[in-house]
Amino acid sequence: MQREASGSGRAGDGAVADEAAAGSAAAAVVHRLAQRRETFATVESLTGGSLAASIVDIAGVSGIYRGGLVVYATELKGTLAGVPTDLLSERGPVDPEVAAALAEGGRQRCGADWGVATTGVAGPEPQDGKPVGLVYVAVAGPNGGEVRQLDLDGGRDHVRAAAVVEALRLLAERIHSADVQDPDAQNSGPATDHPEAPEVDGPEDAAETAGGTRGRAGTAGAGHR
Repeated sequence: MQREASGSGRAGDGAVADEAAAGSAAAAVVHRLAQRRETFATVESLTGGSLAASIVDIAGVSGIYRGGLVVYATELKGTLAGVPTDLLSERGPVDPEVAAALAEGGRQRCGADWGVATTGVAGPEPQDGKPVGLVYVAVAGPNGGEVRQLDLDGGRDHVRAAAVVEALRLLAERIHSADVQDPDAQNSGPATDHPEAPEVDGPEDAAETAGGTRGRAGTAGAGHR
């Protein structure tokens, strides 16, 4: 699991930057999965459907995006997304292992090649001893999974928007890793009805515009509102 910290930008400009960054990151993911002819699904807690919304804004996504779950209540993480109830009881909803289970559960239950999940504390108050801005984003895919811990500054809206961007960025990085492992998939031609590639150099570019969401990174073990 990786850890990142971020600062918040100016309130007005930050909101616009967050939205633009999410759109660019989503377009990059959709374009790459179209070339690989693979699908993905989402499972969201604190982002409450914002991740899915950033994806379905892109024309031609219907053949790539399988769908998503919004599991805001803790018990729904188990009943809908398949997170083991003992894990939820022991660790609580804001936890890296829970995030990983959400991503894998979405992947399996939606019949997708990839699953991406968000869970964390958007604020304005801490939750169950977890500080505001603590977020976990996770990806599960054919080449394994990864969880990233985010320590985000700013208000509730910025925390949620930054979580969307970072979830998409992590998915883009895992897809790139799969490209390296499978050059044949990397060179697959895109379907004709899928969107064009956005004008970004890599998965980091879009994320770095989101109110400074990219910060220092480190590594740790093992991916709610």
